[in-house]
Amino acid sequence: MNRKAGVIGIGGYVPDKILSNFDMEKIVDTSNEWIVTRTGIRERRVSTEDQATSDLAAVAAQRAIESAGISAKEVELIIVATLTPDSNMPSTACIVQDKIGAVNAAAFDLGAACTGFIYAMVVGKQFVESGVYKNVLVIGAEAMSKVLDWEDRSTCVLFGDGAGAALLGVVDEEEGILSFELGSDGSGHDCLKIPAGGSRIPASIESVNSRLHYLTMAGPEVFKFAVRAMPGSSKRVIEKAGIGIEDVDVIVPHQANMRILEASAKRLKCPMEKIFVNLDKYGNMSGGSIPYALYEAYTQNKIKKGDTVLMVGFGAGLTWGALLLKWSI
Repeated sequence: MNRKAGVIGIGGYVPDKILSNFDMEKIVDTSNEWIVTRTGIRERRVSTEDQATSDLAAVAAQRAIESAGISAKEVELIIVATLTPDSNMPSTACIVQDKIGAVNAAAFDLGAACTGFIYAMVVGKQFVESGVYKNVLVIGAEAMSKVLDWEDRSTCVLFGDGAGAALLGVVDEEEGILSFELGSDGSGHDCLKIPAGGSRIPASIESVNSRLHYLTMAGPEVFKFAVRAMPGSSKRVIEKAGIGIEDVDVIVPHQANMRILEASAKRLKCPMEKIFVNLDKYGNMSGGSIPYALYEAYTQNKIKKGDTVLMVGFGAGLTWGALLLKWSI
């Protein structure tokens, strides 16, 4: 009998502090109307000065473990998808491992920006289905507020902080992950990036003064890429599973921009009612976006056992990915 990997526990966490569009009006030259009209975002969560990505990830992880009804000591691998690690070294996953007491777990970070959680789910799937590990904790977590240029009105209004976690384990053969696709186009690496802080532009007084440690984005290019990548990837994973869009119960997309979601729905010939949306409350949480939306959809009873769920995202790299699964909890 083939082992089948699926979600056996789910968790999420966002910081308490809410930053509304009206708060943003006091920080940069923008307006609530402008932000809502162009993005659909009304507010976002922001971590405190002493909260790092691992702090958000650890709470989401603990909730996922509790949801699965196992102990942290039974977790054998932790993968953290993030572009805002606590530091370049060690991995944020190792810090989370210590925080939650998962003393028997291997741990590493994965970098695929906003697509990171889907990439990490696919990696986790391989460990479970090959029989190497029984319980794999996959976390998407970001403290985006720490890497935003709060003087750049085109980017700082878009992002928020938060984390989601899924515990992967062995599920019934008819449940679990049905199909997936991962992709990248490195020729678009300049479209969305944090220029400094790595080996190309190490940290220096000049790099800090030039504001090179903040996120930069070529908005129109990313938008055009997203409205191609999201529906294209969705169609292919649905076809791989041998089903149609009408057989998908819930779509949980990367929560970046309402116009991208609407354009994707149109191309998929899919009603917006099938698409779970929470970006109005949280903005773009990058790697934390899809897993936290998954957590909210589940806790709000929008996803039920036996449902066919499609996750799809895109991000810096440029990267994209989609994953189709039969919900098992």
